[in-house]
Amino acid sequence: MALSDLNTVERNEAGIAAVLGLLKQRFGERFQTGQAIREQHAHTTTYIPVQAPDGVVFAENTPEVQEIVRTCAQHRVPVIAFGTGTSLEGAVNAPGGGISLDTSRMNRIVEVNPQDLDCTVEPGVTRHQLNDYLRDTGLFFPIDPGANASLGGMAATRASGTNAVRYGTMRDNVLSLTAVMADGKLVTTGKRARKSSAGYDLTRLLVGSEGTLGIITSLTLRLSGIPQAISGGVCPFPSVEQACEAVIATIQMGVPVARIELVNALQMRAMINYSKLDYPESPCLFLEFHGSDASVTEQAQSFGEIAAEFGGGQFIWTTVAEERNKLWKARHDAYWASLTLRPGSRGLSTDVCVPISRLAECIAETESDIAEMGLIAPIVGHVGDGNFHTLVLMEDGDRKDIELAEEFVARLNARALRMEGTCTGEHGIGQGKIGFIEGEIGVAGVDVMRAIKATLDPDNILNPGKIWPMRHG
Repeated sequence: MALSDLNTVERNEAGIAAVLGLLKQRFGERFQTGQAIREQHAHTTTYIPVQAPDGVVFAENTPEVQEIVRTCAQHRVPVIAFGTGTSLEGAVNAPGGGISLDTSRMNRIVEVNPQDLDCTVEPGVTRHQLNDYLRDTGLFFPIDPGANASLGGMAATRASGTNAVRYGTMRDNVLSLTAVMADGKLVTTGKRARKSSAGYDLTRLLVGSEGTLGIITSLTLRLSGIPQAISGGVCPFPSVEQACEAVIATIQMGVPVARIELVNALQMRAMINYSKLDYPESPCLFLEFHGSDASVTEQAQSFGEIAAEFGGGQFIWTTVAEERNKLWKARHDAYWASLTLRPGSRGLSTDVCVPISRLAECIAETESDIAEMGLIAPIVGHVGDGNFHTLVLMEDGDRKDIELAEEFVARLNARALRMEGTCTGEHGIGQGKIGFIEGEIGVAGVDVMRAIKATLDPDNILNPGKIWPMRHG
């Protein structure tokens, strides 16, 4: 999607001026209009240009969110929910200006129910904060997108991450939520029961809606027990194809991996230099197994045997927490490590997901594209569920670099769709992938989404200009 093709949203200057005055009067120092803080609340993670809101308001509870939304609705002014700003596809930009509603101060853990393995939290609670709080209960929240994102933002973008192959995504771990709709009304989508067949699934409708249908003000989450034992390690392979074949065999044989992550040779080089790892500069799989002392040993040994069948080197694994943490810290720092491959560059981070039977083919073709186009673009992947990421490095502001990167992304997304996959496994659509959603679900499917949006948000004030192309004329 070219920069010039980003959705434009007409500014409502009179309405914005009125809302700025009202919110300043009501919230005082909790309402800010300085340029720096406004830009911090727009898209800054990758190359997508910053489109700053006109003001930032820090809400502290649900009634305040309702009040802010009603004020914006009265004057037809956009309101964009903001968590920690770690989204990668321009989801928090303000193309028509308006108000950024920052939920970071709504960070209370409301209730933990250890016997039912669930908890209720406000949207500004981060995953690290929740897991620190849960540590003494023997429970944890397993969804790990890498960044210390807010749980409200993770739900809004349907995040997943390294543990998804065992524990699922946010879609599978949000039991219910409350959300403020475009008219300021508060909706509760369900109870704490593990299943329900009561009407439309409003929870799933709002999870992944990227703040375009409602602003999440609380979430009830499924928790998991902290495993008795954890083992993990790294296994090198001669090629990405052989590593992917080992992944497919591992999944098909029912080995219950908790994490199985691929890094290609270029990404491994960056991680070795950045995180001081002592591993071969070749494609590698990072793995983790959860269970009892006996089962994690058995799982690691089983994987080692599978890897050997596909040319894998020695699988070096450990149950020592400090050693495992070093490995996963390196994996989570892959983005920063990648930037060292081209000092001074910026990254375009993109992801696709395909059926695992097509994974090796998809990555091989993607690496061929990278070589043909002369790009520096390391690959990492949550390959247990067919999801991988490519970070295209380019010189900041270089139009030629940007056009080449966008052409590469278009090829990658088309390839994933051709292989019956998706243009985004976990990043969401936002602005960056608007051009590909119709190719994935069809015009009729997008029209259904538009109809839902028009019914719930007729004035288009909730995070406008996201997910699908706007129609003109």
